[in-house]
Amino acid sequence: MSRPRVVIVGAGFAGYRAARTLARVTRGRARITLLNPTDYFLYLPLLPQVAAGILEARRVTVSLPGTLRGVRLVLGEAGRIDLDGRSVHYTDPEGTTASLGYERLVLAVGSVNKLLPIPGVAEHAHGFRTLPEALYLRDHVTRQVELAATAEDARDRAARRTFVVVGAGYTGTEVAAQMQMLTDSLVRRDPAGAGRPRWMLLDVAPRVLPELDERLSRTAGKVLRSRGVDVRTGTSVKAATHDGVLLTDGEFVETRTLVWCVGVRPDPLVEAVGLPLEQGRVIVDPYLQVPGRADVFACGDAAAVPDLDRPGRFTPMTAQHAWRQGRVAGENVAASLGLGRRRRAYRHRDLGFAVDLGGVRAAANPLGVPLSGLPAGAVTRGYHLAALPGNRVRVAADWLLEAVLPRQAVQLGLVRSWAVPLDEASPEPARAPGGPEGTAEPAERQPGKQQTSPRKPPEGDS
Repeated sequence: MSRPRVVIVGAGFAGYRAARTLARVTRGRARITLLNPTDYFLYLPLLPQVAAGILEARRVTVSLPGTLRGVRLVLGEAGRIDLDGRSVHYTDPEGTTASLGYERLVLAVGSVNKLLPIPGVAEHAHGFRTLPEALYLRDHVTRQVELAATAEDARDRAARRTFVVVGAGYTGTEVAAQMQMLTDSLVRRDPAGAGRPRWMLLDVAPRVLPELDERLSRTAGKVLRSRGVDVRTGTSVKAATHDGVLLTDGEFVETRTLVWCVGVRPDPLVEAVGLPLEQGRVIVDPYLQVPGRADVFACGDAAAVPDLDRPGRFTPMTAQHAWRQGRVAGENVAASLGLGRRRRAYRHRDLGFAVDLGGVRAAANPLGVPLSGLPAGAVTRGYHLAALPGNRVRVAADWLLEAVLPRQAVQLGLVRSWAVPLDEASPEPARAPGGPEGTAEPAERQPGKQQTSPRKPPEGDS
């Protein structure tokens, strides 16, 4: 008797957990295939520390072949999904197209940068969702500080030392906090002592971290302002140019750096599948199954999962939900194949949140208990070590070295700005002009993918 085929599309928090759970439950009785553009699971919450030079890039990547025993990895980007024919068509990193057949399909494609119709943002801003984007930001910020140190024009020097982050949610707040500390360490090496770089954090919300308890939000805002970050609530970007950004309050800020952290949207792939959607997410029942499709499951940011504790609402797009939904999806897929226990509905318990503010500072509310300062910092790092599915010792070692040694701040030059466009539908692998061997197929050649035009590297591109 042949083993049933299960295809999981996407290896983010939901897809990785679903694959791991399914392999553990089925114990070789199912053929599990994981389709993903990269061979690693990316632990997103620690990405700001990679950009800030605290963690080495490989620390936040967990090998898929090395940690998912019994799971076959296929490198590629999903293009067309034929639900009636039960097949997933994809393009591998070298441009070859192929397909995968299945008896069960798990859609866990995750999310991409959320774009708003603001003039110039797509051309001049960069997101912060992937490893290439984090590596680019680290190089770019380091380069701007170093170029400012030798700039003769005062306006140019000030613009290069001004950094604007849009979006004061988890990602934007942590990026501003970590990168501000990086630039402070960079300018200390400047013999001319040209002054402290300027960081701005903007959000239309009335306070930073509006998702958190107001006390934690107040703590985070106080820490950022004490370090000199210009936190502006009720304010965003009206337009962006090469020379700077026009704010909604009418002020024009000269800058060469615009980091876009306004949120995420479901991967555009799900729109082309032809399933019922809720704000771009596939509608599923509490068992993470698509109604009317017994062979299709969805979880994570790509799925609109009913919140059983708040009737009529869906669970938010967070890593915490995606990780837990992945486990339930794996168990329910196994149950649908008769290879596991009875299926169960997804119901969550809020364990709290943690925001790393750099150094030993953090804001956290584990199990609803609000913490700040050193206790919050210890809880936050302990949480990340516990949540990491690998590399725990290496991450802890990097943290120890950061505490006792000067930070290494050099440009690696691995990722250029045109390789990580903000409007890229699938930004995991860094893009290259012309799509040479070793890069993913350009989006315009993939059915079901948002078309983009990779920006050509301008003269002196940074």
